[in-house]
Amino acid sequence: MSLTIGHIEYSNCTPIFTALQRSMDCSGYSFVRGVPAHLNRLLAMGEIDVCPSSSIEYGKYPDRYLVLPDLSISAVGPVKSVLLFSRVPLECLEGAVIGMTTESDTSVNLLRIILTTFQGFTNSFERTPLPLAEALDSYPALLLIGDRALKGALTGGGYHIYDLGDLWYRATGLPFVFALWLVRREAAENKPHEVARLAADVARAKRIAYDSYPEIAAQAPEREWIDSAVLVDYWRTISYDLTPAHLKGVRLFYDYAASLGVLPAAPDVRLYGESGGV
Repeated sequence: MSLTIGHIEYSNCTPIFTALQRSMDCSGYSFVRGVPAHLNRLLAMGEIDVCPSSSIEYGKYPDRYLVLPDLSISAVGPVKSVLLFSRVPLECLEGAVIGMTTESDTSVNLLRIILTTFQGFTNSFERTPLPLAEALDSYPALLLIGDRALKGALTGGGYHIYDLGDLWYRATGLPFVFALWLVRREAAENKPHEVARLAADVARAKRIAYDSYPEIAAQAPEREWIDSAVLVDYWRTISYDLTPAHLKGVRLFYDYAASLGVLPAAPDVRLYGESGGV
């Protein structure tokens, strides 16, 4: 049996997937590409088996998934690709309507926590697909993630730019986990050997990637719009690990999300391979 794996079309996934596809036998894997929100839907519907998925997806449906150990897409401080672009300083956003990306739910809810819980603001939020400059004609601030955020920061524009990973770390002292590698429980039960193999392959790919950023960047498709040295620096700001500190950060995020009514309750995080984790 084969496994269907979601591949997020952001440059923060390029190192792991490049190392996986170049260094491992992927004949038993098929890959489906998309942005996080789209892949979350496919994972929820059972159309893919495994995906580095928005951490809020696990928070909403913990009974559907298990978390692959030692893997995440996280920030311990700035992340450089989850950015709030604003025409005014952050402290002037009280009561404002904030524009938000349509591509992610985790970052949207992180922004809610930062503004509501950390800043004490009362804001409303609207999804918008508009490009950065057009959106900031309609909203005082816009949240962008992934490559759109990176490109926005590179082009400048004279905006105030706030890194949500940095704002979280300053408030909590903990990593922020934007994505967890989620496997559907049905896949873990029905394809145990395949899932075990993938977990080992991705963990090995992570170690290869950590040692190979310049080589990966030299061949990366992102080279069309970003310098390889800047790309390597970006990858080095990201943590692809899932340590006890990362898990503490995930649980705190879930606590805050539950307090805002985003989640009905803060769930336990069940790791694949642990007791109760198939």
